[in-house]
Amino acid sequence: MKKNRWKRYKLILVWAVFLLSWNTTLNTITGSKSMTLNDNVPSWNLSDLFPGYDHPAVQRHLQQLDKDVATFVSMYKEKVALLTGVELVKAIQAYEALSDQMGKISAYAFLLYAQDRSDTNTSVFYQNMYEHTNRLSTDILFFTLELNLLSDEKIATLYAQESLLVRYKPWIANVRLFKDHQLSDEMERLMQEKSIPAEGSWIRLYDEVCADMRFDMEGKMYPISEVLNRLGHNDEKVRNVAAMALSKGLKDNARVFAMIMNTLSQNLSLDNKWRKFPTVDGSRHLANQIDSEVVTALTTAVKSSYSKLSHRYYALKAKRFGKTKLPYWDRNAPYPTAPETDISWDKAKDIVLRAYSAFSPEMSAIAAQFFERRWIDGTLRPGKDSGAFSHPVVPSAHPYILLNYHGKQRCVMTLAHELGHGIHQVLAKDQGALMADTPLTLAETASVFGEMLTFQSLLKQATSEQKQYLLAGKIEDMLNTVVRQIAFYEFEKRLHTARQKGELSVADISEIWMSVQSESLGDAIQLDETYDIYWAYISHFYHAPFYVYAYAFGDCLVNSLYAYYQENPNGFQDKYMALLKAGGSKRYDEALKPFGFDLKDPAFWNKGLSMIEGFIQEFEQLSQ
Repeated sequence: MKKNRWKRYKLILVWAVFLLSWNTTLNTITGSKSMTLNDNVPSWNLSDLFPGYDHPAVQRHLQQLDKDVATFVSMYKEKVALLTGVELVKAIQAYEALSDQMGKISAYAFLLYAQDRSDTNTSVFYQNMYEHTNRLSTDILFFTLELNLLSDEKIATLYAQESLLVRYKPWIANVRLFKDHQLSDEMERLMQEKSIPAEGSWIRLYDEVCADMRFDMEGKMYPISEVLNRLGHNDEKVRNVAAMALSKGLKDNARVFAMIMNTLSQNLSLDNKWRKFPTVDGSRHLANQIDSEVVTALTTAVKSSYSKLSHRYYALKAKRFGKTKLPYWDRNAPYPTAPETDISWDKAKDIVLRAYSAFSPEMSAIAAQFFERRWIDGTLRPGKDSGAFSHPVVPSAHPYILLNYHGKQRCVMTLAHELGHGIHQVLAKDQGALMADTPLTLAETASVFGEMLTFQSLLKQATSEQKQYLLAGKIEDMLNTVVRQIAFYEFEKRLHTARQKGELSVADISEIWMSVQSESLGDAIQLDETYDIYWAYISHFYHAPFYVYAYAFGDCLVNSLYAYYQENPNGFQDKYMALLKAGGSKRYDEALKPFGFDLKDPAFWNKGLSMIEGFIQEFEQLSQ
């Protein structure tokens, strides 16, 4: 099974911007303000995976899995070098089947945990499955290690012997990317076995602290999801109360968050040291199958555009609010003159399906299955994961989507986003358990493209006034996805580099945070000491260091893809669908070759950023 696959299943395609950017600035779609938001909002049906965590089917699955792993070990351990091409195909197919079945129980446990992290029974089940599958992963770890010990000449000979082996060539190539960073078999087993106490348990602690936290807003206690939701409220006083409550609650737990952050950073540093990664983010780039030059080109382009993007827009917004500077809790606030409406679940469903259908009836038909078959959980519940994600589960099953539907336009965009992921995951399932997962750099393509389709559909139908607020909302989403995420990436680079010199205090971490936030947001956003702890609730810093640049990558890439689509509509849909169906069977450069993109050229990224700049210019003109 792929190393750290459990973590990948936890994190794949999490829509962090929903959590990180609070809520949108506008709600301009016609809706009923007095509606009951929970009307028709679905909860998912996990029985497609297992009837229940305490059902005998779970134990039967684990017993069969244990048996199959033992058989695999007896057949192939210390024998990979002796396999013929035909035998290696059979071995990989057996390994793939194990990966699928381990992924199924892992996914089920995580989804149960995500729907209610305060439930002791499912929390225990989640941890037990985590440990069980980790043990099995350790048992079959030898397979990829031995595969990496084969010479390039031997691999070429095996390809020549058996044409069916070529199907797995992309997976084999990806496994062998880590060859130079591979340790001895004994050390690799140690790394795998220690991953729970050295990393997984600390991440779980973070999750459960956040789930248990309650924030005092005017004498009543609320979970973090409600606090973040109120940061998008129309009333400035409500936003201020929410911002202060969030700050106080995080500061009350600051030492715990700093301890977790320091421990995880030190663990990453030790891994990098033993595996000889020269930079703090090197392992992430390799896992993403991306050249560091591409990431450098992206970050350079974004950071050099701060002044004409985020700085410029927030200055415009401050002026519209009649202020010289906006307090940070007003960064994503609704405009005072924006209409306040709620959007029913059925209306949101109709908006998104229509937008997808206009581009591709096939994509719309796939999206419709998520509603019809209860593959979506959108209800608001205490203890539920406060963000949003589309979990791929495994190719032998189907994805599940989680979000928290508050009836706002941001929620509609989140639905479009997560359905994009879900459609992508369904289309890529034919690649199998080893190659269906898309590298993070391309994983945001379908989701952000789905958002763009939905946005453009709404824009065509909007009045002049509605268009102004639609643009404002889109601009803020793009800034949160591009500028904010690159600032997060810069924060992580500075933090992990500083941690190599010794443990960081809460004040040390906060100082780094305030520095990068000030640089990215500009003078029009007023930051003070109540904001210096906001790094603590950004879950990606704990779950997956350096994950965040994938969001900026995806947004800028989609901007360029959409521009290409507008300029070259004929044949685009076929190229785009082929990109999604490829899953992880192609590297980013090969997958994007039909579009003629050069991602190492900063000019490519500047083209994607120019779309944001164009929206800002259009918004400014409409505001005059």
